[in-house]
Amino acid sequence: MEAKAQARFVRSTPMKARRVVNEIRGKRALEAYDVLRFAPQAVAEDVRKVLHSAMHNAKYRAEETGQTLKFEDLVITAAWVDEGPTMKRFQPRAQGRAGQILKRTSHITLVVSDNKKEEVR
Repeated sequence: MEAKAQARFVRSTPMKARRVVNEIRGKRALEAYDVLRFAPQAVAEDVRKVLHSAMHNAKYRAEETGQTLKFEDLVITAAWVDEGPTMKRFQPRAQGRAGQILKRTSHITLVVSDNKKEEVR
């Protein structure tokens, strides 16, 4: 059973979010959840929420098809961070000039799977 969760327009730069996502890629879901709980980066909380959602999406899909699923069996099979839209702000500078400030956003996507072959109907 495979499930996906996505958080869009997260107010963190993609570069910072990728550092956190690279730490959990390929790990078991519960182990990654613990890593994210104690990670010092602020974006780790957003990634943890996405992982939590993906785990429960997998459980819901399994229950919908009449299967049983344990969180212990889930593995993060894919994880990536895309760049979202950049908000542009201006700050006054010397001699009547304006300095541009770029507030970047991210789209965080996680895919979890129990690595069992699904039957094709």
